[in-house]
Amino acid sequence: MKYYLIAGEASGDLHGSNLMRGLYARDPEADIRFWGGGLMDAVYREHQSGSGLVNDYRDGAIIGFWEVLVHARQLLGKVRSCEEDILSWKPDVVVLIDYPGFNFRIAEFAHKAGFKVFYYIAPKVWASRESRIRKLKAYVDKLFIVFPFEIDYFRRKGVDFIYKGNPLVDAVDRSPAMQETRTDFLQRHGLPDRPMIALLAGSRNGEIKTMMPVYMDLAARLHAMPEFADYQFVIAAAPARSREDYDLAGNDAFVHVVFGDTYGVLRHARAAVINSGTASLEAALIGTPQVVGYRTAQTTFLIMRSIIKIRFISLANLIIDRAAFKEYLQNYFTAENLVQEVRRLVMDENYRTRMQADYAEIREKLGGTGASDAVAEAMVAELRK
Repeated sequence: MKYYLIAGEASGDLHGSNLMRGLYARDPEADIRFWGGGLMDAVYREHQSGSGLVNDYRDGAIIGFWEVLVHARQLLGKVRSCEEDILSWKPDVVVLIDYPGFNFRIAEFAHKAGFKVFYYIAPKVWASRESRIRKLKAYVDKLFIVFPFEIDYFRRKGVDFIYKGNPLVDAVDRSPAMQETRTDFLQRHGLPDRPMIALLAGSRNGEIKTMMPVYMDLAARLHAMPEFADYQFVIAAAPARSREDYDLAGNDAFVHVVFGDTYGVLRHARAAVINSGTASLEAALIGTPQVVGYRTAQTTFLIMRSIIKIRFISLANLIIDRAAFKEYLQNYFTAENLVQEVRRLVMDENYRTRMQADYAEIREKLGGTGASDAVAEAMVAELRK
């Protein structure tokens, strides 16, 4: 069967790649064409010749209300290009992976054009824009959810779904980074044998430009303290970015950049400061004490604050419905606040122990391994009905 997958950011590329492995394993005749990134492309090349990658998300993902308005023409052009490619290729199913701003447009188009539509990793309608539920019902043949708290929510809303666990558990547990020794990790990246603080600024240009000045201020303040003088601050950089994307404020000797090894950086760090997103849940599964920070355009933030209905922005906190770790948003995302929290994360053993206990509960609620393969199997079964 022919599968057309659409992922628009780094997390979608990760989950899309694992889903592709499952599809190839369960459908020997699987033919896949996709929007995604390097991880999905690597899986494709293991199983098919040529290139199935239509558009690389690293060429410019767009997110946020204000950003979407500013780049409306660019976004519309991508939508039209995707629609034309789907019509030309004629897949058996269009599989949308998260990325709702773009994928809802494609869902409506694909459904009206007569294609079967699956949505993998449900849009977060439980957080905001609940009116989108009617689009899920109208344009999506089957929704594949990944969080346990979504089960009751979508059941109450009358949305047809399948739940097979969370694929991030597989992504973390199967990663080579979880088996590598600290010595090998340091040698591979040319890092000194010193304690580490991980800094994760996101994968999009806008996020990086917003986060990096605060991170560099934080690193400088902590490095000036005697108890942190021997620490190194390691930026877990997105694989598609270059060193020039990260403003290192003079390339201080105690700040380093590691590309494409977020799990390794998190695993060997004493604590992490993380841009809100998938990485905060990854840190919880890996076991790294963390604090989350997020800042965006003020216009976007004001709109988000008016419509978002949830208590937390981090998935890990949402899963247990309490703050396993702190979140500093917008004007509270400052070096001063982060300094105090990082000091506590590093030095307060009771604080670390309580956070680890919350992490264990988060992992338990997400279920065991095998979610990606189970979702692939369910998709193939749905198509063969």
